[in-house]
Amino acid sequence: MKKLRKLYIGLIMAFLYAPIVLLILYSFNDSKSRANWGGFTLRWYQELLSDSAILSALSTTLSIGLLAAALSTVLGTVGAIALFQMRRAPRQALLSVVNLPMLNSEVVTGVSLMLLFAMAHVQLGYLTLLLAHISFCVPYVVLSVLPRLRQLDPNLAEAAQDLGATPLQGFFKVILPDIMPGVFSGFVMALTMSIDDFVVSFFTTGSGVSNLSITIYTMAKRGISPKINALSTIIFGCVFILLIGLNLRDFKKDGRSKGKIDNVRIPY
Repeated sequence: MKKLRKLYIGLIMAFLYAPIVLLILYSFNDSKSRANWGGFTLRWYQELLSDSAILSALSTTLSIGLLAAALSTVLGTVGAIALFQMRRAPRQALLSVVNLPMLNSEVVTGVSLMLLFAMAHVQLGYLTLLLAHISFCVPYVVLSVLPRLRQLDPNLAEAAQDLGATPLQGFFKVILPDIMPGVFSGFVMALTMSIDDFVVSFFTTGSGVSNLSITIYTMAKRGISPKINALSTIIFGCVFILLIGLNLRDFKKDGRSKGKIDNVRIPY
C-alpha cells in the first residue's frame, strides 16, 4: 500500500512539474525549434535583458503588483477588523459580498470594470489597471486576516487601554503584531494574484500600458519565443527562492519555539 501511495504521489508531482522542467530546459536550447536540441546557450537570457518591450512590461507588472498589494493590504486589514467587530448576521452578509470578486468569473469582472471606467469617463491606462487589481486583491487579504483576528483574545484591546494606551497605540502595539502573519500572507497572496492576472488586466488597460501577461500573450500569437521560456524560468526561480526562504524562516521559528518549551523546568 505504501508503494502504491508513493507511486501515486510521484505521478502527480511528475504531471505538475514535468512541463516546468521542460520549459527550463528549453530556455537554454540554442535552437528556436522545440523539436530538436541545438546545444546549451545563454543567448535567450541576453536577448531578454535587451528587449525593451519585456523590460517595460516587467516594470509595469512589478509596480502595479506592489502598489496593488500594499493598498489592498491596508484596505483589507481595515475591512477585516470592521467585519470582525460586526454582529454575526450582517458580518455573514457582507462576507458574501466580499467573496463575490473571487467567485465571479474574471471575464465578467473585467468587462464590468471596463464599463464602469467608461461610464465614469476615466481613460483606460495605468490608473484603471491599478484600481482593477486592487478590487480583486482586497478579498484575499480579508480572508487571510480574519482567521488571525478570530484567534485573538477579545480582552487584549481593553487590557491595553487599561494600561494607559490609546486605541491607536493599542492597535499598533498589541493587535497588529498578533495579526501580522495574516497581514503578510494577505500581502503575498495579493501580490501573486496581481502578477498572475491576465483577463482583468486585458479589459482594464489602455494603449501603451501592458503587464507581462498581456505582453507574453501578444508575443505568443506570433509564435512562442525562447525568450518567453527564459523569462518564465527567471520568474519560477524567484518564486522558488521566496518559498524556500519562507519555509526556512518558519522552520527556524518552530525550532526556537520547541527549544523554549523543552527548556521549561516544571517544579515539584
